[in-house]
Amino acid sequence: MAALLQIFIFLPLLGFLVSLTLPERDEARISRTAFVTVGAHLAGFGLFLLYWAISGFPTLELKEVDLFRAGDYEFFIDFLFDRITATYVFVGAFLTFMVLLYSRHYMHREAGYKRFFSTVLFFYAGYNMVVFSGNMETMFTGWEVLGITSFLLIAFYRDRYLPVKNAVKVFSIYRIGDIGLLLAMWMMHHLFDENVTFHMLENHAFVLEHLQSHAFVGALIALMILVAAAAKSAQLPFSSWLPRAMEGPTPSSAIFYGSLSVHIGVFLLLRSAPFWRDQLFVCLVIGLLGFATSVVASVIARSQSAIKSQIAYASIAQIGLIFIEIAAGFDTLALVHFAGNAFLRTYQLLVSPSVVTYLIREQFYNFVPRVHKVGGMLPKKLVYSLYMLSVREFNLDAFMYRYLWNPMKRLGNRLDFLTFWRVIGIFVPLYLLGLYFVYNRETLPGTITAVLPLVFSLVAAVLVLKSFTERKRARMTWLLAVMTHFWIALAISFNENFDFSESYLYLSGVAIAGVVGFLCLRRLKLLEGDIDLDRFHGHSWRHPKIAFVFLLCCLCATGFPISPTFVGEDLMFAHIQEGQVGLAFLTSFSFIIVGLSIIRIYARVFLGPHAKSVYEMAYKSS
Repeated sequence: MAALLQIFIFLPLLGFLVSLTLPERDEARISRTAFVTVGAHLAGFGLFLLYWAISGFPTLELKEVDLFRAGDYEFFIDFLFDRITATYVFVGAFLTFMVLLYSRHYMHREAGYKRFFSTVLFFYAGYNMVVFSGNMETMFTGWEVLGITSFLLIAFYRDRYLPVKNAVKVFSIYRIGDIGLLLAMWMMHHLFDENVTFHMLENHAFVLEHLQSHAFVGALIALMILVAAAAKSAQLPFSSWLPRAMEGPTPSSAIFYGSLSVHIGVFLLLRSAPFWRDQLFVCLVIGLLGFATSVVASVIARSQSAIKSQIAYASIAQIGLIFIEIAAGFDTLALVHFAGNAFLRTYQLLVSPSVVTYLIREQFYNFVPRVHKVGGMLPKKLVYSLYMLSVREFNLDAFMYRYLWNPMKRLGNRLDFLTFWRVIGIFVPLYLLGLYFVYNRETLPGTITAVLPLVFSLVAAVLVLKSFTERKRARMTWLLAVMTHFWIALAISFNENFDFSESYLYLSGVAIAGVVGFLCLRRLKLLEGDIDLDRFHGHSWRHPKIAFVFLLCCLCATGFPISPTFVGEDLMFAHIQEGQVGLAFLTSFSFIIVGLSIIRIYARVFLGPHAKSVYEMAYKSS
């Protein structure tokens, strides 16, 4: 029975690959391919559920393949099927099929018809990878797919300013979640001394044995998981990204931000619950976060003028309640709540254009003043203050900019003295010197060898900050991002029991992507002249092939699961020792910011209104 799981996991990926080969103007074949793929998935899974129920609802686990093995380290793909997976797969298959049916006519004659359906199929493949995952590594594979497909679908109208800007903003929040997941994976490797599966975490005695002497580490792991779940499910303080994600087409808003993608944080908490459920402090933090989010989001939803924003904040409030249910141990109720919220929000988003038209007409012809109820008993000053806070969405965007992005930008701006030739003249010789010491480490005192990993990881952080804040030279930004990976590998190479073949595996994808990406930017510079990062240029309109190749290079350089770099990143963390907290933080920080920097290059150079357009554009949304 477990072998059948492979069909449901890889069928959406097969449909995606088939859709890439179809002609762009053949809407019938494109939509039919998507219908057949998701429809077959839904029908087959319905039969499998019946067979599974007759067999007594057993928990199924399938260890698919070892991607890499070195000594005690093992990177493997593992799949798990139980009632949590069954609920998520059925809801996902049913809603995706309905949204594709809706999209066939809604997206008719859109310039990106094929791009839309292909991206949705790719998203569905990543979604199934997440919900069938049996360990953190497998989940992270699908997690990255969800992140990049979110970016592509929000920026679907890529010739407009706002969708592209909001796509980058949402992607930046997703990368914060990635930090939590990466650090949780690293700490779990050291806590259990192996790559554990979710099925192993259900062994209460096994988890308790390791947590008894490492209670603080267990709490940190749980909090890192909470950060990842909160970022993915738009809980405080990350809630403001969800309404911004509604800039994409209505069907993608329904399937992503109304029903499936926004509930992946809930899935992560449900999967990891056996690990942290006995930690009272963690349960209280999750419950309080869900409660605070639910209250704030409910208040904000009542003051929004855009119907999509109202639905978005209403969904955030319900997810906050689901967080409370999970913290209290009501997992079955949380699954029922997830399914109900997903179906309701999908329906609301799909009918929202018709509802707006109806309400405008109804208000015009039959206006009746609203009767004040509870609000009438509160002091007017409190009501007005709360209303202004709600209209401003409790300044959540300003909070993120003030305490996260702006400090990093200020640090990066202090590095303006680093020109291209200074970077080459200073950091390349230093890197070569570092390589010499790696291969001749016996010539260095032990104290210096112990400090060098932290020093070199700090250099990587400096380079990536400069890359992230560079506003002019796209090619220099690209080179700085690629060099960051090399410095990370150099930093970790000084740790004990390190095999240099693992560095070669990690850097092979980065090196190839770096060279090809630089050639793409150089070619575009020759053709167009201006590719500075001070504005959006929209060059994908005239150079779609260069844009596609550069996007693939971006994915490879950010550790997307299409290159050896994806496995290499996990390998780098596996060699960071338990006491090297600073090295782990700087490495994860560099990984996340380098991804943001690279996606920013792609967005600025290839997306947005074309640089030579004479038409005006909107710079603000409702």
